[in-house]
Amino acid sequence: MIRGILLFLSGIILFLFAMVELSATVQTNLTNFRVREHFRLAVRNPFYGIVTGLLTTILFQSSSATSVVTVGMVSAGLLSFYHSLGILLGADIGTTLTVQLVVWKFTDLSPFFLIAGGLLWISRKGKYAVAGKALFFFGLLFFGLGIVSQATAPLKGDPAVSDFFREVSGPVTGLLLGIAFAALVQTSAVPIALLVILGHQGLVDLPTALPIVFGANVGTTSTALFAALISNREGQRAALSHLLFKAGGTAVSFLFLSPFTGILEILSADTAQQIALGHLLFNGVVVLLFLPFLRPYARLMERLLPGKGETVPLWPIFLDNRLFPDPVRALDAVKKELFRELELAESMFGKSMGLFARYTERERRNIDYLEMVVDNLRGEIGRYLCGIARETLSPERSKRLFLYSALVDDFERIADHSMNLAELAERKYRGKISFTDFAEDDLRRISGLVSDNLKDSLSLLEQRDEMKIKAVYDREQAVDALVPEARDNHLVRFYKGICHADAGPIFVEMLVNLERISDHCENIADSMWELKEE
Repeated sequence: MIRGILLFLSGIILFLFAMVELSATVQTNLTNFRVREHFRLAVRNPFYGIVTGLLTTILFQSSSATSVVTVGMVSAGLLSFYHSLGILLGADIGTTLTVQLVVWKFTDLSPFFLIAGGLLWISRKGKYAVAGKALFFFGLLFFGLGIVSQATAPLKGDPAVSDFFREVSGPVTGLLLGIAFAALVQTSAVPIALLVILGHQGLVDLPTALPIVFGANVGTTSTALFAALISNREGQRAALSHLLFKAGGTAVSFLFLSPFTGILEILSADTAQQIALGHLLFNGVVVLLFLPFLRPYARLMERLLPGKGETVPLWPIFLDNRLFPDPVRALDAVKKELFRELELAESMFGKSMGLFARYTERERRNIDYLEMVVDNLRGEIGRYLCGIARETLSPERSKRLFLYSALVDDFERIADHSMNLAELAERKYRGKISFTDFAEDDLRRISGLVSDNLKDSLSLLEQRDEMKIKAVYDREQAVDALVPEARDNHLVRFYKGICHADAGPIFVEMLVNLERISDHCENIADSMWELKEE
Protein backbone atom coordinates (compact mmCIF):
# COMPACT_ATOMS: atom_id res chain seq x y z
CA MET A 1 0.00 0.00 0.00
CA ILE A 2 2.82 2.41 0.95
CA ARG A 3 4.66 1.61 -2.29
CA GLY A 4 1.47 2.23 -4.27
CA ILE A 5 0.89 5.59 -2.56
CA LEU A 6 4.48 6.68 -3.19
CA LEU A 7 4.22 5.60 -6.82
CA PHE A 8 0.92 7.46 -7.21
CA LEU A 9 2.31 10.69 -5.71
CA SER A 10 5.50 10.39 -7.78
CA GLY A 11 3.43 10.19 -10.95
CA ILE A 12 1.42 13.26 -9.96
CA ILE A 13 4.60 15.24 -9.16
CA LEU A 14 6.18 14.25 -12.49
CA PHE A 15 3.02 15.32 -14.33
CA LEU A 16 2.88 18.72 -12.60
CA PHE A 17 6.61 19.30 -13.02
CA ALA A 18 6.45 18.42 -16.73
CA MET A 19 3.43 20.69 -17.24
CA VAL A 20 5.15 23.66 -15.59
CA GLU A 21 8.41 23.12 -17.50
CA LEU A 22 6.66 22.53 -20.82
CA SER A 23 4.64 25.70 -20.38
CA ALA A 24 7.77 27.69 -19.43
CA THR A 25 9.72 26.31 -22.39
CA VAL A 26 6.97 27.19 -24.84
CA GLN A 27 6.45 30.67 -23.38
CA THR A 28 10.18 31.43 -23.41
CA ASN A 29 10.77 30.29 -26.98
CA LEU A 30 7.47 30.91 -28.77
CA THR A 31 5.82 33.92 -27.12
CA ASN A 32 7.91 36.31 -29.21
CA PHE A 33 6.50 35.11 -32.52
CA ARG A 34 3.96 32.28 -32.86
CA VAL A 35 1.95 32.93 -29.70
CA ARG A 36 2.10 36.64 -30.43
CA GLU A 37 0.57 36.06 -33.86
CA HIS A 38 -2.21 33.95 -32.30
CA PHE A 39 -3.03 36.79 -29.89
CA ARG A 40 -3.00 39.20 -32.81
CA LEU A 41 -5.89 37.29 -34.38
CA ALA A 42 -7.87 37.52 -31.13
CA VAL A 43 -8.88 41.15 -31.63
CA ARG A 44 -10.73 40.51 -34.90
CA ASN A 45 -13.76 38.89 -33.30
CA PRO A 46 -14.60 36.54 -30.41
CA PHE A 47 -14.45 33.46 -32.65
CA TYR A 48 -10.82 34.19 -33.50
CA GLY A 49 -10.25 34.71 -29.77
CA ILE A 50 -11.54 31.19 -29.13
CA VAL A 51 -9.17 29.80 -31.76
CA THR A 52 -6.33 31.79 -30.17
CA GLY A 53 -7.06 30.42 -26.70
CA LEU A 54 -7.42 26.89 -28.04
CA LEU A 55 -4.10 26.91 -29.96
CA THR A 56 -2.23 28.63 -27.13
CA THR A 57 -3.48 26.07 -24.61
CA ILE A 58 -2.42 23.23 -26.89
CA LEU A 59 1.05 24.77 -27.06
CA PHE A 60 1.24 25.35 -23.29
CA GLN A 61 -0.60 22.11 -22.46
CA SER A 62 -2.28 24.11 -19.70
CA SER A 63 -5.35 26.32 -19.73
CA SER A 64 -4.12 27.80 -16.46
CA ALA A 65 -0.97 29.07 -18.19
CA THR A 66 -3.06 30.59 -20.99
CA SER A 67 -5.42 32.27 -18.52
CA VAL A 68 -2.52 33.71 -16.49
CA VAL A 69 -0.85 35.08 -19.65
CA THR A 70 -4.19 36.53 -20.77
CA VAL A 71 -4.89 38.18 -17.40
CA GLY A 72 -1.36 39.58 -17.42
CA MET A 73 -1.72 41.00 -20.92
CA VAL A 74 -5.07 42.58 -20.03
CA SER A 75 -3.52 44.03 -16.87
CA ALA A 76 -0.61 45.46 -18.88
CA GLY A 77 -3.01 47.04 -21.38
CA LEU A 78 -1.87 44.86 -24.29
CA LEU A 79 -5.26 43.23 -24.68
CA SER A 80 -8.70 44.67 -24.00
CA PHE A 81 -11.00 43.00 -21.50
CA TYR A 82 -13.58 42.25 -24.19
CA HIS A 83 -11.05 40.53 -26.48
CA SER A 84 -9.70 38.47 -23.58
CA LEU A 85 -13.07 36.76 -23.10
CA GLY A 86 -12.86 34.76 -26.32
CA ILE A 87 -9.33 33.62 -25.46
CA LEU A 88 -10.47 32.38 -22.05
CA LEU A 89 -13.31 30.42 -23.65
CA GLY A 90 -10.93 28.89 -26.19
CA ALA A 91 -8.46 27.92 -23.48
CA ASP A 92 -11.17 25.84 -21.83
CA ILE A 93 -11.66 23.89 -25.07
CA GLY A 94 -7.92 23.44 -25.61
CA THR A 95 -7.33 21.83 -22.24
CA THR A 96 -9.59 18.89 -23.17
CA LEU A 97 -6.93 17.59 -25.58
CA THR A 98 -4.65 16.39 -22.76
CA VAL A 99 -7.45 14.30 -21.28
CA GLN A 100 -8.36 12.86 -24.67
CA LEU A 101 -4.74 11.80 -25.22
CA VAL A 102 -4.92 9.86 -21.95
CA VAL A 103 -8.01 8.06 -23.26
CA TRP A 104 -6.05 7.12 -26.38
CA LYS A 105 -3.38 5.52 -24.15
CA PHE A 106 -0.80 8.13 -25.02
CA THR A 107 0.87 7.11 -21.77
CA ASP A 108 2.11 3.96 -23.54
CA LEU A 109 3.97 6.10 -26.09
CA SER A 110 5.50 8.46 -23.55
CA PRO A 111 8.90 6.64 -23.38
CA PHE A 112 9.40 7.28 -27.12
CA PHE A 113 8.82 11.01 -26.63
CA LEU A 114 11.12 11.01 -23.60
CA ILE A 115 13.95 9.29 -25.45
CA ALA A 116 13.61 11.28 -28.69
CA GLY A 117 13.22 14.58 -26.83
CA GLY A 118 16.08 13.80 -24.46
CA LEU A 119 18.48 12.98 -27.31
CA LEU A 120 17.60 16.20 -29.14
CA TRP A 121 17.88 18.21 -25.93
CA ILE A 122 21.37 16.96 -25.02
CA SER A 123 22.52 17.51 -28.61
CA ARG A 124 22.69 21.25 -27.74
CA LYS A 125 22.07 22.22 -31.36
CA GLY A 126 20.04 25.42 -31.25
CA LYS A 127 16.40 24.99 -32.24
CA TYR A 128 16.70 21.20 -32.13
CA ALA A 129 17.66 21.39 -28.46
CA VAL A 130 14.67 23.64 -27.71
CA ALA A 131 12.30 21.33 -29.60
CA GLY A 132 13.86 18.34 -27.81
CA LYS A 133 13.34 19.97 -24.44
CA ALA A 134 9.66 20.62 -25.19
CA LEU A 135 9.24 17.08 -26.52
CA PHE A 136 10.95 15.62 -23.44
CA PHE A 137 8.61 17.40 -21.03
CA PHE A 138 5.62 16.50 -23.20
CA GLY A 139 6.61 12.83 -22.87
CA LEU A 140 7.32 13.24 -19.17
CA LEU A 141 3.83 14.63 -18.68
CA PHE A 142 2.22 11.42 -19.92
CA PHE A 143 4.94 9.25 -18.38
CA GLY A 144 3.85 10.60 -14.99
CA LEU A 145 0.26 9.68 -15.76
CA GLY A 146 1.46 6.24 -16.80
CA ILE A 147 3.01 5.78 -13.37
CA VAL A 148 -0.29 6.84 -11.79
CA SER A 149 -2.04 4.24 -13.91
CA GLN A 150 0.37 1.55 -12.72
CA ALA A 151 -0.09 2.62 -9.10
CA THR A 152 -3.89 2.43 -9.30
CA ALA A 153 -4.09 -0.81 -11.33
CA PRO A 154 -3.91 -3.10 -8.24
CA LEU A 155 -6.88 -1.24 -6.77
CA LYS A 156 -9.26 -2.70 -9.34
CA GLY A 157 -11.96 -4.53 -7.47
CA ASP A 158 -10.79 -3.20 -4.10
CA PRO A 159 -13.91 -2.71 -1.92
CA ALA A 160 -12.32 0.26 -0.10
CA VAL A 161 -12.03 2.16 -3.38
CA SER A 162 -15.62 1.32 -4.31
CA ASP A 163 -16.78 2.52 -0.88
CA PHE A 164 -14.87 5.80 -1.29
CA PHE A 165 -16.46 6.61 -4.64
CA ARG A 166 -19.85 5.58 -3.31
CA GLU A 167 -19.40 8.23 -0.58
CA VAL A 168 -18.51 10.96 -3.09
CA SER A 169 -21.14 9.90 -5.59
CA GLY A 170 -23.41 12.79 -4.56
CA PRO A 171 -23.28 15.64 -7.11
CA VAL A 172 -22.48 18.35 -4.54
CA THR A 173 -19.79 16.27 -2.83
CA GLY A 174 -18.19 15.43 -6.17
CA LEU A 175 -18.34 19.07 -7.24
CA LEU A 176 -16.58 20.24 -4.06
CA LEU A 177 -13.99 17.47 -4.38
CA GLY A 178 -13.20 18.52 -7.97
CA ILE A 179 -12.95 22.19 -7.00
CA ALA A 180 -10.60 21.46 -4.09
CA PHE A 181 -8.36 19.07 -6.05
CA ALA A 182 -8.00 21.35 -9.10
CA ALA A 183 -7.40 24.44 -6.94
CA LEU A 184 -4.74 22.55 -4.98
CA VAL A 185 -2.76 21.39 -8.03
CA GLN A 186 -3.61 24.54 -10.07
CA THR A 187 -4.88 22.56 -13.07
CA SER A 188 -8.00 20.64 -14.07
CA ALA A 189 -6.00 18.18 -16.18
CA VAL A 190 -4.74 16.20 -13.15
CA PRO A 191 -8.08 15.29 -11.51
CA ILE A 192 -9.83 14.67 -14.85
CA ALA A 193 -6.95 12.59 -16.21
CA LEU A 194 -7.06 10.57 -12.97
CA LEU A 195 -10.77 9.99 -13.49
CA VAL A 196 -10.04 8.74 -17.03
CA ILE A 197 -7.41 6.34 -15.67
CA LEU A 198 -9.80 5.11 -12.99
CA GLY A 199 -12.50 4.80 -15.65
CA HIS A 200 -10.18 2.62 -17.74
CA GLN A 201 -9.82 0.30 -14.72
CA GLY A 202 -13.52 0.26 -13.88
CA LEU A 203 -13.01 2.01 -10.54
CA VAL A 204 -15.34 4.93 -11.25
CA ASP A 205 -18.57 5.31 -13.23
CA LEU A 206 -19.87 8.27 -15.24
CA PRO A 207 -22.48 9.59 -12.72
CA THR A 208 -19.76 9.75 -10.07
CA ALA A 209 -17.15 11.30 -12.36
CA LEU A 210 -19.20 14.07 -13.98
CA PRO A 211 -19.67 16.30 -10.89
CA ILE A 212 -15.93 16.00 -10.19
CA VAL A 213 -15.24 17.04 -13.79
CA PHE A 214 -17.47 20.09 -13.36
CA GLY A 215 -15.78 20.95 -10.07
CA ALA A 216 -12.30 20.57 -11.55
CA ASN A 217 -13.22 23.06 -14.28
CA VAL A 218 -14.30 25.56 -11.62
CA GLY A 219 -11.24 24.90 -9.44
CA THR A 220 -8.76 25.55 -12.24
CA THR A 221 -9.84 29.21 -12.36
CA SER A 222 -8.03 29.71 -9.05
CA THR A 223 -4.75 30.19 -10.97
CA ALA A 224 -6.09 33.21 -12.85
CA LEU A 225 -7.73 34.53 -9.66
CA PHE A 226 -4.39 34.41 -7.87
CA ALA A 227 -2.79 36.26 -10.80
CA ALA A 228 -5.55 38.88 -10.53
CA LEU A 229 -4.44 39.74 -7.00
CA ILE A 230 -1.51 41.64 -8.51
CA SER A 231 -3.43 42.86 -11.57
CA ASN A 232 -5.35 46.06 -12.20
CA ARG A 233 -9.12 46.27 -12.54
CA GLU A 234 -9.06 45.10 -16.17
CA GLY A 235 -7.11 41.98 -15.26
CA GLN A 236 -9.38 41.32 -12.29
CA ARG A 237 -12.43 41.46 -14.57
CA ALA A 238 -10.85 38.89 -16.90
CA ALA A 239 -10.03 36.52 -14.03
CA LEU A 240 -13.49 36.88 -12.48
CA SER A 241 -15.07 36.25 -15.88
CA HIS A 242 -13.14 32.99 -16.17
CA LEU A 243 -14.70 31.90 -12.87
CA LEU A 244 -18.19 33.04 -13.92
CA PHE A 245 -17.92 31.18 -17.23
CA LYS A 246 -17.16 27.94 -15.42
CA ALA A 247 -19.76 28.56 -12.72
CA GLY A 248 -22.41 29.29 -15.36
CA GLY A 249 -21.51 26.13 -17.27
CA THR A 250 -21.68 24.11 -14.05
CA ALA A 251 -25.11 25.48 -13.17
CA VAL A 252 -26.53 24.63 -16.62
CA SER A 253 -24.87 21.20 -16.67
CA PHE A 254 -26.28 20.35 -13.24
CA LEU A 255 -29.70 21.57 -14.29
CA PHE A 256 -29.67 19.21 -17.27
CA LEU A 257 -27.53 16.49 -15.70
CA SER A 258 -29.72 13.58 -16.84
CA PRO A 259 -29.80 14.59 -20.54
CA PHE A 260 -26.09 15.47 -20.27
CA THR A 261 -25.31 11.96 -19.01
CA GLY A 262 -27.60 10.40 -21.60
CA ILE A 263 -25.83 12.13 -24.49
CA LEU A 264 -22.46 10.85 -23.29
CA GLU A 265 -23.76 7.30 -22.94
CA ILE A 266 -25.04 7.46 -26.51
CA LEU A 267 -21.72 8.79 -27.82
CA SER A 268 -19.62 6.05 -26.22
CA ALA A 269 -19.97 2.89 -24.15
CA ASP A 270 -16.47 3.25 -22.66
CA THR A 271 -16.42 5.02 -19.27
CA ALA A 272 -13.01 6.64 -19.84
CA GLN A 273 -14.11 8.05 -23.20
CA GLN A 274 -17.39 9.23 -21.67
CA ILE A 275 -15.46 11.20 -19.02
CA ALA A 276 -13.22 12.83 -21.64
CA LEU A 277 -16.22 13.68 -23.79
CA GLY A 278 -17.98 15.04 -20.71
CA HIS A 279 -15.06 17.40 -20.18
CA LEU A 280 -15.29 18.53 -23.81
CA LEU A 281 -19.09 18.81 -23.79
CA PHE A 282 -19.03 20.83 -20.56
CA ASN A 283 -16.66 23.41 -22.07
CA GLY A 284 -18.72 23.39 -25.26
CA VAL A 285 -21.74 24.31 -23.14
CA VAL A 286 -19.77 27.19 -21.61
CA VAL A 287 -18.85 28.52 -25.07
CA LEU A 288 -22.41 28.24 -26.41
CA LEU A 289 -23.78 29.83 -23.25
CA PHE A 290 -21.58 32.95 -23.30
CA LEU A 291 -20.27 33.47 -26.85
CA PRO A 292 -23.45 35.11 -28.25
CA PHE A 293 -23.56 37.57 -25.34
CA LEU A 294 -19.89 38.55 -24.89
CA ARG A 295 -20.41 42.22 -25.83
CA PRO A 296 -23.28 42.91 -23.37
CA TYR A 297 -21.53 40.70 -20.79
CA ALA A 298 -18.37 42.82 -21.12
CA ARG A 299 -20.38 46.03 -20.66
CA LEU A 300 -22.09 44.57 -17.58
CA MET A 301 -18.75 43.59 -16.01
CA GLU A 302 -17.34 47.04 -16.71
CA ARG A 303 -20.27 48.54 -14.81
CA LEU A 304 -19.93 46.11 -11.92
CA LEU A 305 -16.15 46.59 -11.71
CA PRO A 306 -15.58 50.12 -13.08
CA GLY A 307 -12.20 51.30 -14.29
CA LYS A 308 -10.80 51.18 -17.80
CA GLY A 309 -7.17 51.24 -18.88
CA GLU A 310 -5.60 52.12 -22.21
CA THR A 311 -4.86 49.21 -24.55
CA VAL A 312 -1.38 49.07 -26.10
CA PRO A 313 -1.51 47.03 -29.33
CA LEU A 314 1.09 44.29 -29.67
CA TRP A 315 1.64 45.05 -33.35
CA PRO A 316 2.15 48.19 -35.49
CA ILE A 317 -0.88 50.38 -36.03
CA PHE A 318 0.48 52.79 -38.66
CA LEU A 319 2.44 50.52 -41.02
CA ASP A 320 0.58 49.63 -44.22
CA ASN A 321 2.20 47.71 -47.09
CA ARG A 322 -0.06 49.52 -49.54
CA LEU A 323 2.00 52.68 -48.91
CA PHE A 324 5.19 51.19 -50.39
CA PRO A 325 4.69 52.84 -53.83
CA ASP A 326 4.60 56.22 -52.01
CA PRO A 327 7.89 56.32 -50.00
CA VAL A 328 7.08 59.71 -48.44
CA ARG A 329 3.88 58.46 -46.81
CA ALA A 330 5.48 55.10 -45.98
CA LEU A 331 8.37 56.80 -44.17
CA ASP A 332 5.92 59.08 -42.34
CA ALA A 333 4.13 55.93 -41.14
CA VAL A 334 7.47 54.57 -39.91
CA LYS A 335 8.10 57.82 -38.05
CA LYS A 336 4.78 57.48 -36.22
CA GLU A 337 5.56 53.87 -35.32
CA LEU A 338 9.04 54.87 -34.13
CA PHE A 339 7.42 57.42 -31.85
CA ARG A 340 5.29 54.62 -30.37
CA GLU A 341 8.34 52.42 -29.85
CA LEU A 342 10.34 55.13 -28.08
CA GLU A 343 7.29 56.17 -26.04
CA LEU A 344 6.99 52.58 -24.78
CA ALA A 345 10.73 52.40 -24.06
CA GLU A 346 10.51 55.66 -22.09
CA SER A 347 7.54 54.27 -20.17
CA MET A 348 9.55 51.14 -19.37
CA PHE A 349 12.39 53.30 -18.05
CA GLY A 350 10.04 55.28 -15.79
CA LYS A 351 8.37 52.12 -14.48
CA SER A 352 11.74 50.40 -13.90
CA MET A 353 13.13 53.30 -11.90
CA GLY A 354 9.87 53.45 -9.97
CA LEU A 355 10.42 49.84 -8.85
CA PHE A 356 13.42 50.95 -6.79
CA ALA A 357 11.16 53.21 -4.73
CA ARG A 358 8.16 50.86 -4.56
CA TYR A 359 8.44 47.33 -5.94
CA THR A 360 5.23 45.55 -7.02
CA GLU A 361 4.85 42.28 -8.90
CA ARG A 362 2.18 43.81 -11.13
CA GLU A 363 4.42 46.63 -12.33
CA ARG A 364 7.34 44.25 -12.79
CA ARG A 365 5.25 41.98 -14.97
CA ASN A 366 3.86 44.91 -16.95
CA ILE A 367 7.42 45.91 -17.85
CA ASP A 368 8.00 42.39 -19.21
CA TYR A 369 4.95 42.69 -21.45
CA LEU A 370 5.93 46.16 -22.68
CA GLU A 371 9.39 44.82 -23.56
CA MET A 372 7.68 42.15 -25.68
CA VAL A 373 5.81 44.88 -27.57
CA VAL A 374 8.99 46.90 -28.17
CA ASP A 375 10.82 43.82 -29.46
CA ASN A 376 7.90 43.09 -31.75
CA LEU A 377 7.82 46.66 -33.08
CA ARG A 378 11.55 46.56 -33.77
CA GLY A 379 11.14 43.49 -35.97
CA GLU A 380 8.03 44.78 -37.74
CA ILE A 381 9.52 48.23 -38.43
CA GLY A 382 12.75 46.63 -39.68
CA ARG A 383 10.83 44.44 -42.12
CA TYR A 384 8.73 47.40 -43.25
CA LEU A 385 11.86 49.48 -43.93
CA CYS A 386 13.20 46.62 -46.06
CA GLY A 387 9.97 46.78 -48.06
CA ILE A 388 10.39 50.53 -48.62
CA ALA A 389 14.03 49.99 -49.65
CA ARG A 390 12.86 47.91 -52.62
CA GLU A 391 11.23 51.01 -54.10
CA THR A 392 13.07 53.70 -56.05
CA LEU A 393 14.19 56.31 -53.51
CA SER A 394 15.75 59.73 -53.80
CA PRO A 395 19.06 60.33 -51.93
CA GLU A 396 17.18 62.24 -49.23
CA ARG A 397 14.65 59.42 -48.76
CA SER A 398 17.45 56.83 -48.68
CA LYS A 399 19.26 58.80 -45.99
CA ARG A 400 16.07 59.06 -43.96
CA LEU A 401 15.45 55.31 -44.29
CA PHE A 402 19.01 54.55 -43.17
CA LEU A 403 18.70 56.80 -40.09
CA TYR A 404 15.33 55.27 -39.18
CA SER A 405 16.97 51.84 -39.34
CA ALA A 406 19.52 53.03 -36.78
CA LEU A 407 16.87 54.63 -34.57
CA VAL A 408 14.76 51.47 -34.31
CA ASP A 409 17.78 49.65 -32.85
CA ASP A 410 18.56 52.47 -30.41
CA PHE A 411 14.99 52.42 -29.12
CA GLU A 412 15.09 48.65 -28.62
CA ARG A 413 18.40 48.94 -26.73
CA ILE A 414 16.86 51.55 -24.42
CA ALA A 415 14.08 49.07 -23.66
CA ASP A 416 16.66 46.33 -23.02
CA HIS A 417 18.56 48.49 -20.54
CA SER A 418 15.28 49.44 -18.87
CA MET A 419 14.58 45.71 -18.50
CA ASN A 420 18.01 45.33 -16.89
CA LEU A 421 17.09 48.07 -14.42
CA ALA A 422 13.83 46.27 -13.61
CA GLU A 423 15.76 43.07 -12.92
CA LEU A 424 18.17 44.97 -10.67
CA ALA A 425 15.21 46.47 -8.80
CA GLU A 426 13.88 42.95 -8.28
CA ARG A 427 17.25 41.75 -6.96
CA LYS A 428 17.36 44.71 -4.58
CA TYR A 429 13.83 44.00 -3.36
CA ARG A 430 14.28 40.23 -3.00
CA GLY A 431 17.57 40.66 -1.17
CA LYS A 432 16.17 43.40 1.11
CA ILE A 433 19.13 45.55 0.07
CA SER A 434 19.23 49.28 0.80
CA PHE A 435 21.37 52.07 -0.64
CA THR A 436 23.00 54.82 1.38
CA ASP A 437 21.64 58.36 1.13
CA PHE A 438 24.77 59.29 -0.85
CA ALA A 439 24.10 56.56 -3.41
CA GLU A 440 20.43 57.55 -3.65
CA ASP A 441 21.45 61.17 -4.33
CA ASP A 442 23.87 60.10 -7.08
CA LEU A 443 21.24 57.91 -8.73
CA ARG A 444 18.60 60.62 -8.45
CA ARG A 445 20.81 63.15 -10.26
CA ILE A 446 21.90 60.77 -13.00
CA SER A 447 18.49 59.19 -13.59
CA GLY A 448 16.95 62.66 -13.73
CA LEU A 449 19.33 63.65 -16.53
CA VAL A 450 18.65 60.41 -18.38
CA SER A 451 14.89 60.88 -18.00
CA ASP A 452 15.13 64.41 -19.43
CA ASN A 453 17.18 63.09 -22.34
CA LEU A 454 14.51 60.51 -23.09
CA LYS A 455 11.79 63.14 -22.99
CA ASP A 456 13.71 65.41 -25.37
CA SER A 457 14.50 62.47 -27.67
CA LEU A 458 10.81 61.70 -27.87
CA SER A 459 10.05 65.35 -28.60
CA LEU A 460 12.69 65.43 -31.35
CA LEU A 461 10.86 62.68 -33.21
CA GLU A 462 7.81 64.93 -33.43
CA GLN A 463 9.70 68.09 -34.35
CA ARG A 464 13.39 68.67 -34.93
CA ASP A 465 14.74 71.28 -32.50
CA GLU A 466 18.43 72.22 -32.47
CA MET A 467 18.18 73.60 -28.91
CA LYS A 468 16.90 70.28 -27.64
CA ILE A 469 19.56 68.40 -29.57
CA LYS A 470 22.20 70.54 -27.84
CA ALA A 471 20.49 69.95 -24.48
CA VAL A 472 20.74 66.18 -25.02
CA TYR A 473 24.46 66.53 -25.82
CA ASP A 474 25.04 68.63 -22.68
CA ARG A 475 23.22 66.18 -20.43
CA GLU A 476 25.08 63.24 -21.98
CA GLN A 477 28.38 64.93 -21.13
CA ALA A 478 27.13 65.52 -17.59
CA VAL A 479 26.12 61.84 -17.26
CA ASP A 480 29.54 60.74 -18.59
CA ALA A 481 31.16 62.86 -15.87
CA LEU A 482 28.81 61.89 -13.02
CA VAL A 483 28.88 58.10 -13.57
CA PRO A 484 32.63 57.57 -12.91
CA GLU A 485 32.41 60.05 -10.05
CA ALA A 486 29.51 58.10 -8.49
CA ARG A 487 31.41 54.84 -9.01
CA ASP A 488 34.52 56.25 -7.29
CA ASN A 489 32.41 57.59 -4.42
CA HIS A 490 30.89 54.15 -4.02
CA LEU A 491 34.35 52.53 -3.77
CA VAL A 492 35.33 55.02 -1.06
CA ARG A 493 32.16 54.23 0.90
CA PHE A 494 32.75 50.51 0.41
CA TYR A 495 36.29 50.63 1.80
CA LYS A 496 35.09 52.70 4.74
CA GLY A 497 32.34 50.15 5.46
CA ILE A 498 29.58 52.72 4.98
CA CYS A 499 27.62 50.89 2.30
CA HIS A 500 26.26 47.34 2.28
CA ALA A 501 28.49 44.89 0.38
CA ASP A 502 25.54 43.42 -1.55
CA ALA A 503 24.43 46.88 -2.66
CA GLY A 504 27.64 47.57 -4.57
CA PRO A 505 27.14 45.32 -7.63
CA ILE A 506 23.54 46.49 -8.08
CA PHE A 507 24.55 50.15 -7.74
CA VAL A 508 27.38 49.83 -10.26
CA GLU A 509 25.20 47.92 -12.77
CA MET A 510 22.54 50.61 -12.45
CA LEU A 511 25.12 53.25 -13.34
CA VAL A 512 26.22 51.24 -16.39
CA ASN A 513 22.65 50.89 -17.69
CA LEU A 514 21.81 54.54 -17.05
CA GLU A 515 24.93 55.62 -18.94
CA ARG A 516 24.09 53.32 -21.86
CA ILE A 517 20.55 54.70 -22.11
CA SER A 518 21.98 58.23 -22.21
CA ASP A 519 24.41 57.10 -24.95
CA HIS A 520 21.48 55.92 -27.06
CA CYS A 521 19.75 59.26 -26.50
CA GLU A 522 22.88 60.92 -27.90
CA ASN A 523 22.65 58.59 -30.91
CA ILE A 524 19.05 59.70 -31.41
CA ALA A 525 20.14 63.36 -31.26
CA ASP A 526 22.87 62.61 -33.83
CA SER A 527 20.31 61.06 -36.16
CA MET A 528 17.96 64.02 -35.82
CA TRP A 529 20.87 66.38 -36.50
CA GLU A 530 21.60 64.43 -39.67
CA LEU A 531 17.99 64.95 -40.75
CA LYS A 532 18.38 68.74 -40.74
CA GLU A 533 17.86 68.86 -44.49
CA GLU A 534 14.48 67.07 -44.24
